[in-house]
Amino acid sequence: MTQIKCYGCGAVIQTNDPDKIGYTPESALAKEHVLCQRCFQMKNYHKLTKTQMTRNDYFAILEEISSKDNLYVYLIDLFDFNGSLISGLNRHLNSDNILIVGNKRDVLPKSIKDQKIEHWLRRQLNGDGVKYLDVILSSGKTNYHLDELIDKINHYRNGRNVYVVGVTNVGKSSLINALLKHYANVDSHLITTSEFPGTTLGTIEIELDEKSSLYDTPGIVNEHQMANRLAIEDLGLIVPKGELRPMNFQINSDQTLYFGGLARVDYFQGEKTPFICYFPRQIRIHRTKTVNAKRVYHNDATLLPKIPGIEDVDQMQSYVFNLDGTKQDIVISGLGFFTVTQKNGKIKVMVPKGIGVFVREALI
Repeated sequence: MTQIKCYGCGAVIQTNDPDKIGYTPESALAKEHVLCQRCFQMKNYHKLTKTQMTRNDYFAILEEISSKDNLYVYLIDLFDFNGSLISGLNRHLNSDNILIVGNKRDVLPKSIKDQKIEHWLRRQLNGDGVKYLDVILSSGKTNYHLDELIDKINHYRNGRNVYVVGVTNVGKSSLINALLKHYANVDSHLITTSEFPGTTLGTIEIELDEKSSLYDTPGIVNEHQMANRLAIEDLGLIVPKGELRPMNFQINSDQTLYFGGLARVDYFQGEKTPFICYFPRQIRIHRTKTVNAKRVYHNDATLLPKIPGIEDVDQMQSYVFNLDGTKQDIVISGLGFFTVTQKNGKIKVMVPKGIGVFVREALI
């Protein structure tokens, strides 16, 4: 029997077990394009059904596609560079065949020149040991540089298949849908997209010509991203809805910033200094004296969202950083970042256990 795949997520359709990936009622098989029940619920009711796909399943798919000669389009979320990295990617894919796409350009301020962002991206990739063919900036949401992107893909693929790879929620499916709309005039039967991690579950094939295709692949789950700890109903709050607007706080020693109820930053040594914050607008940033910070976490009803199961801020994991006077970003994986320049300063970042906190060269 020929396999039928869900056009939304790529899962193989099955009608036997509603609790397993790819389930759909038998009545749906009569349709020309079949959508699994999970994608149907996300598309029509914004409801997520948990899946049984594991990180090992994702790497098995990566191993399978790496056995052939393909071009790989590796998407990096410019808003969440650190959360976009796939550890050991070059062990799985040939670096001579990797095109880097810095996606979600629309989220970064328009005042920053593309050249500066591209050079920054290249330095970060090189510093993390990621090897690649070329780099381009794009945005599936605003169709930014789509012509340039398709030109680069056609230039580098040389008639080969193209696989779009990346971690969850970097915008792979959204970018592919933008290409479908822009070049193939396709408005229906698009790939399922959402803020839920792991929306795509199998490879989804889109024909490029008679001999080759473009494939959307599932995302590798990075457990240190904030989305993996949030309640489902709160996931939309940490997704930037538009261009980031810097929020500048002049912080004295022994003052604290809360980013919703998801992260706390204590500045406990150093002279008064600006903290320039780049977070989704839906996340309220609250400043208070450090001596009052614990009480504020318990009593301020506006410190939302919070992580299920964390009743006390002391349950969070702490990271201490010494500031050396260079302009640096402190990144909270999947939530946002703030820029600080202060010599001989110290800060403590508190986040839910397992969430990544990184220091890097300032992006903006």
